[in-house]
Amino acid sequence: MKTVRVGVVGCGVVGTGTVRLLIENKDIIRKKTGINFELSYVADLDWDREREFEVPKDIRTTDYRKVLDESDVVVELVGGTDFARKLILEAIDRGKDVVTANKHLLALEGEEIFLRAREKDVRVGFEASVGGGIPVIKALREGLAGNRINTIYGILNGTTNYILTKMDQEGLDFTTALKEAQERGYAEADPTLDVEGLDAAHKITILAGLAFGRYFPFEDVHVEGIGQTEKLDVELGREMGYTLKLLAIAKRFDGEAEIRVHPTFIHSEEALAKVSGVYNAVMIEGDFVGHTMYYGQGAGSHPTASAVISDIIDVGITRSSGCRVEVTPVDWEDLELVVRKNFFSRYYLRFDVPDRPGVLASIAKVLADFNISIASVLQKEMVCELAGRQDEQVVPLVILTHKAYERDVQKALKEITKLPVVVGQPVLIRVEEEAY
Repeated sequence: MKTVRVGVVGCGVVGTGTVRLLIENKDIIRKKTGINFELSYVADLDWDREREFEVPKDIRTTDYRKVLDESDVVVELVGGTDFARKLILEAIDRGKDVVTANKHLLALEGEEIFLRAREKDVRVGFEASVGGGIPVIKALREGLAGNRINTIYGILNGTTNYILTKMDQEGLDFTTALKEAQERGYAEADPTLDVEGLDAAHKITILAGLAFGRYFPFEDVHVEGIGQTEKLDVELGREMGYTLKLLAIAKRFDGEAEIRVHPTFIHSEEALAKVSGVYNAVMIEGDFVGHTMYYGQGAGSHPTASAVISDIIDVGITRSSGCRVEVTPVDWEDLELVVRKNFFSRYYLRFDVPDRPGVLASIAKVLADFNISIASVLQKEMVCELAGRQDEQVVPLVILTHKAYERDVQKALKEITKLPVVVGQPVLIRVEEEAY
């Protein structure tokens, strides 16, 4: 029986879960694969902190170089970018296969890493970088490899999905929902990466590269978070038949691609709209397979460790068989894809206006001047009470547009803001309707 030596660098929550799974399920993995996966060393700088599982003392080390020296597969679970990049490139240069869960690093430095791995004829496994225990990377690399991928829609961050679920189902405001998420351990003390959309943006960058065969610079990704989301808009959207989600979107057109993360209204009957709490889901549409959906826990020690082990098994089988054919997220598509910023979408627009004749007409005229067509209008005095407004003379006016270009909508909003009938800044939320 072949033996593959596995070394782990970084023994935090995910690292500990990975080591535990490798030890406790060693026999199951061996029976399924015919390969004996042996832990060589586990490197961490702090062996005094409490962990859910006690790592055997004979494989502990504080020197990551022992992992590089004694392992066939190097598992990077330290996070961050500087040391992680150094470790991964050093492992690749020494002919080691690599497994990582580092979405931040791959989104920013993935091109260098994957091209170096190709040059050195080694594999990089990164299933755990997107979706926790959901096998979405494997789906794109293997199950859907024969398809031209056209669109990806993802709920890729459990923290923001939990917050929006609470706002939708329990009527909480953003601040209260965030505090509850922190108290339950679903949000960090500093939740910036999550609530500002950066975590989801790292993940959709990786998925887009894998689906479209090009490395997309992270700065080309359009990113908006949910920090400014108001309970009122969640309520009004629900009344119009929509559910608000922080949606990660990748679309491919002839010579163009859209990669964006922002609060998005989707029909409440759609499958993604029903993904609640801390769960993640990804919907992928291929030209032959049609729509497929992947759902599960997007974070946590055990789900993420499960994804890490999946990669370890894959690279172990590849190493044992000598076959290294794989789909990587860079440089297989001959067609140059330009990232498009001028999205073509429907829009939910909310304005605070006086409740008097002529207001809608003045706003509609500006929209028409920029070729924006109105699909429906919602205005209710009772909504003022729901929002806790003090000035009963000002009411929210909601306009749902037909599909329009982002650039035209933004120009129109600048002009509408100047109208004397509009109080404060308008609210814009994009609407995704595939059937529309």
